[in-house]
Amino acid sequence: MSTKSFDVCVSGSGAVARTLALALAADGWRVAWAHLAPGEQGANGPDIRTYALNARSVALLDRLRIWPQLRAHATPVQEMQIRGDGRGHLAFTAWQQCVPELAWIVDAQALERLLGEALRFAPRVQSVPALSHAGADVDADLLAICEGKLSASRAALGVEFQRSDYGHWGVAARLKASRPHQGVARQWFRSPDVLALLPFHDPDPVASYGLVWSLPKARAEQMLALSPEQFEAALNQAVADADPDAATVVGDLALASSVAAWPLALARAERWSGPGWVLLGDAAHQVHPLSGQGLNLGLADVDTLALVLAQSRSAEPWRLAGDERLMRRYARRREWPTRAMSGVTDGLLHLFADERAPLRELRNTGMALLDQMSPVKRWLVGRALDA
Repeated sequence: MSTKSFDVCVSGSGAVARTLALALAADGWRVAWAHLAPGEQGANGPDIRTYALNARSVALLDRLRIWPQLRAHATPVQEMQIRGDGRGHLAFTAWQQCVPELAWIVDAQALERLLGEALRFAPRVQSVPALSHAGADVDADLLAICEGKLSASRAALGVEFQRSDYGHWGVAARLKASRPHQGVARQWFRSPDVLALLPFHDPDPVASYGLVWSLPKARAEQMLALSPEQFEAALNQAVADADPDAATVVGDLALASSVAAWPLALARAERWSGPGWVLLGDAAHQVHPLSGQGLNLGLADVDTLALVLAQSRSAEPWRLAGDERLMRRYARRREWPTRAMSGVTDGLLHLFADERAPLRELRNTGMALLDQMSPVKRWLVGRALDA
């Protein structure tokens, strides 16, 4: 039996940390949630990001009783349209997958707010100040580090974070369209950038999008320097250049928020666990946003760690939460799904960034062929639904 004040100290302020603290408390663990106070988080304004949640993430949030409230801030994706920089085209539908929806596009700020409100009333969670270094401030058997890509606790443990910059920035905004989105998410690989429009409910439930646009750094900086009117003109031109049918299916796009941007990278911690500590979410891995799987991978980390600890409590009650063998089990279970998703997103980005004509023809031909291979498409989407 543990003599520590807490079974687990969850360090981090974002959605992954909040979900983990709530999930472990729901399983009966004594949890310290070490996080920044709202005024210390350095936000420059409202969070305009949108997340694409897959079925596994929704199921986790539903078990924690967050989803029924979050659903009011979410839009279902019924179809995904992907176009290459030629005749390549892929279409995935919920009907083909035999599921109600492919994903849900949710408001990032609403998700964190609802998780925070739930934590205020969680009886086994105690809120404590953010850690100064590697959990020394909190008496707990396990330190679960969910501090994001710049994690100070990870650095204090001496864990190397192997990072490869793409030289691209992610540009995000909320948009109002002149035509209904009809639950269709659209993505264009335009070489060298990737542009995605995700159906969203705000400001108009039937005609809004979340923009996620991966651009070379220099071009992203140019876009950020534009006036709102100039940004809208450049965005509409980019969509028109990528898709001759855009005028009829998307219509005109107008900004409904400010524009945000951040550098993109592929990154991975050299180790995800050790005696008494474990990494989750962006503190362990970072992928390109073109697949919309970043948060899903983090929530799958949460789901897996909670399951490993619950199974140990039932079958091996003598093991403490920070037992090194348990942490290795968690890391092994997350190794393949995370590597696979990282490989897919990285491979696609580099494939479509190459502007050589033979490769361009090959990749677009491959997309067209894959679109005709229904069993393979179903398998690929199935993996994304359960990352």
